[in-house]
Amino acid sequence: MTASLTNTSPLSGTRMAERLHALAAHTSVPGEMTRLTLSPAHKGAAEQVATWFRAAGLETHVDALGTVVGRLASTNPGAKTLLIGSHIDTVPNGGIYDGNLGVLAGLAVVEELIREARRLPFHIEVLAFADEEGVRFGSTLTSSKAVAGKFDAAALDEADGEGTTRRAALEAFGCQPDAWAGIARNPATLLGYLEVHIEQGPVLEAEGEALGIVSAIAGCSRGTIALTGTAGHAGTLPMDMRQDALAGAAAIILMIERLGQEMEGLTATVGVLEVPGAAVNVVPGRATLSYDIRSADDRTRVRGVAMVLGRAKEIAEMRGLGVDIDMRYAAPAATSELALVAALSASVQGLGGRGLVLPSGAGHDAMAFRGVCPQAMLFVRCTEGISHNPAEYAAPEDIELAARALHGAVLALAESLS
Repeated sequence: MTASLTNTSPLSGTRMAERLHALAAHTSVPGEMTRLTLSPAHKGAAEQVATWFRAAGLETHVDALGTVVGRLASTNPGAKTLLIGSHIDTVPNGGIYDGNLGVLAGLAVVEELIREARRLPFHIEVLAFADEEGVRFGSTLTSSKAVAGKFDAAALDEADGEGTTRRAALEAFGCQPDAWAGIARNPATLLGYLEVHIEQGPVLEAEGEALGIVSAIAGCSRGTIALTGTAGHAGTLPMDMRQDALAGAAAIILMIERLGQEMEGLTATVGVLEVPGAAVNVVPGRATLSYDIRSADDRTRVRGVAMVLGRAKEIAEMRGLGVDIDMRYAAPAATSELALVAALSASVQGLGGRGLVLPSGAGHDAMAFRGVCPQAMLFVRCTEGISHNPAEYAAPEDIELAARALHGAVLALAESLS
């Protein structure tokens, strides 16, 4: 790919990496990257992003749900708006690139457009969303959903582990949460949504590619399977007379893993197993396991979920166990807009890349814009695919290529509308 820019250029990977490290100073736990939504650390990060937005010359404000918004207005007041965004909240002890990189790449592109004195036929808004991770209050994508007109006001009354509601946290953040309805954009005024994000997977590194274009964000179904048997003494209850809830859960876990291995395009995961009243000398009478089923193809996901739940019932019945299934979350896949994928692919290829197209197994803010406006994502290679981990890393040269590819795609969109 082509040579690096100077560090003084807005699109410089070194410059963006320096900003990422500066933003990482806003953490709740020194030595870690822990910035839960609406925490004091998040407020400090939001203020830093707002400072950078204003310094770039963007019209800047923080909306009712904590998103930092920077707007570069077109010379045509009636033009549509291109949204470029990601999030600045993190998981506990996570990495500095997840989410944050997308915000800073969007800012860098706008700074470069201003430096070039470009007159665009659309407005651009760079968005630093407040709550993508869903760690503190449970609900996820709340701030991007608000922009997309999909926010559920019930989320304002959700409480964190210490009993603080989202509403109270927003007020402490300096927001007016009851003004949430005014955040929603009119779909007719939106040109589209673009997001740069580290891949959080190993495909790009394995392919020797710095960048990839997301074909679709996988849909996801999550829930729990609760099994009820009969607790008994480990020494006196014969093996052939047991109704062992944990053994039943183990059989279901292995079934779920096997299904994920056998069904193409499906991932199937059990991340939580609970055994109430567990003791070393007790046959477990109760066990609850989680399930997380994902696919970029909704038909595959729905079929996978049906197979998991159907087989779980069969296993429970065969073992004499009661079973209670709860599906707590289901989100459809978000397919990327072909025109935006083409613009990103052409831009990546112009920089010497292959324009590799791949699905995203993780959820992102871009999902919120499904059915609202065209959306697409650009993935950046990260070392060993590690994310949500202090070892998360994207090289400055890859970061720079991502910013340059995004810049090229924005210019291509502008040319198509001229």
